[in-house]
Amino acid sequence: MFEFRLLAECPETGARAGELVTPHGIIETPVFMPVGTAATVKAMSPKEMAEIETQILLSNTYHLYLRPGAELVEEAGGLHRFMNWNGPILTDSGGFQVFSLAGINKILEDGVEFVSHLDGSRHFMTPELATQTQEKLGSDIAMCFDQCVKLPCTREEAGKSVDRTLRWAARCQSIHRREDQALFGIVQGALYDDLRVKCAEKLIDMDFPGYSIGGLSVGESHQEMYRILDLLNPVMPKGKPRYLMGVGYPTNLVEGVARGVDMFDCVLPTRNGRNGTLLTSRGKFNIKHSRFTHDWGPIDPDCDCYACREFSRAYVRHLYRSGEMLSARLCSWHNLRFLISLMKRARQSILDGVFPAFRAEFHRLFGESNPL
Repeated sequence: MFEFRLLAECPETGARAGELVTPHGIIETPVFMPVGTAATVKAMSPKEMAEIETQILLSNTYHLYLRPGAELVEEAGGLHRFMNWNGPILTDSGGFQVFSLAGINKILEDGVEFVSHLDGSRHFMTPELATQTQEKLGSDIAMCFDQCVKLPCTREEAGKSVDRTLRWAARCQSIHRREDQALFGIVQGALYDDLRVKCAEKLIDMDFPGYSIGGLSVGESHQEMYRILDLLNPVMPKGKPRYLMGVGYPTNLVEGVARGVDMFDCVLPTRNGRNGTLLTSRGKFNIKHSRFTHDWGPIDPDCDCYACREFSRAYVRHLYRSGEMLSARLCSWHNLRFLISLMKRARQSILDGVFPAFRAEFHRLFGESNPL
C-alpha cells in the first residue's frame, strides 16, 4: 500500500528521481507539496490545485485538532472527503506549531501543555494523541510528534530535543495502527552534526517507511542548511523517501534536490502571493512596483499557468493596489504552479542524466535579483 521506488540518481550530486506509491495515487519525486493548513490551500480550490498538477497536499494536525476537531473530520469520512481532494495528503504532527504558535507551552516527558492561539483554551498534546488524531484525519502520510528547538540553541538543548524526539517517535510507532497510512520519523539535532547523525541512525534502526528532516529553515543561513543536508545525504537509506520540512524558496528546492531530498513543503508561494511577491524563472519581484503600471506582458513568459496565460502584469498590479481578492488568487496560482513545475523539470533532468546542467541554468536565470 506504501512503496518508494528509486528510478534514477545523479552520480555527481546525489539528486534522486522516484515514485512514491500511496493509497490515493503515485507521487513522482522530487515533489513540492502545497500547504493546506486548515484543510484548504489559501485562495485555491481543489479543482484548481489539480489543474496545476498538484500531486500531494499537506494539512496540519495542530490546526485541525483545534478547529474543527479530528472527530468532525472523521465523521465526514476523513480529510479527503472533508476537503474534496482525491489525491494523496500528508499531515504534519503539529509539533512545530505547538512550539511556535502557542502563546504558552510547557514541555513535559509525556507531552506538551499549550494554550490555543485561537481562544486561549488549554490543551495537552502527547505523541499518542498526535498519532491518533492523524489516524482520524486519514492522511496517506503522517508525522511522528517531535520537539523542534529554536535557533540558536545550545548543544545541551539540542541534545535533549533529540533524545525526547526519539522517545516520542517510539511511542508514536507503538500506537500507530492504520495500515493505509505511512508514519514518518523526523530527524532533529539543530546544527550539531553528531546529533543529526545520531537522530537519523536511531530512527533508521526503528525502520520507518520514510524520514523527515525537521528543524531547518528556522533562521539558519542557506549554507548551514546545505551543510546539514550534505551530512545526512549518505546517512539516509536510499530505499526510503526523504522529506525536508517547511522549505519552499526556489533556490533551496533545487539545492535540496541536489542533496538527495525527495519531498518539500512550504506556505511561501501562497503567503508571498497574498503579499504580491511573485516567483518566476528569472527571479522574484513584487507586483506593486510602479514599473509594472504599463507592463502588458505575462507574470512569467516561461509559465503556462492560468494567470500567465490570461492576464498582464499591469492588470495584476491594478488588482493588488485595488485590494481585490483576485490578485491574491492569481499570484498564489502562479507561485504554486511555478514551484510544482520547477520540481517536475528537476525530476526530468535527473531521469535524462542532465541534472547538473539544469541546476546551473536555474541559478543563472533565477539568481537573487528581480530583472523582470
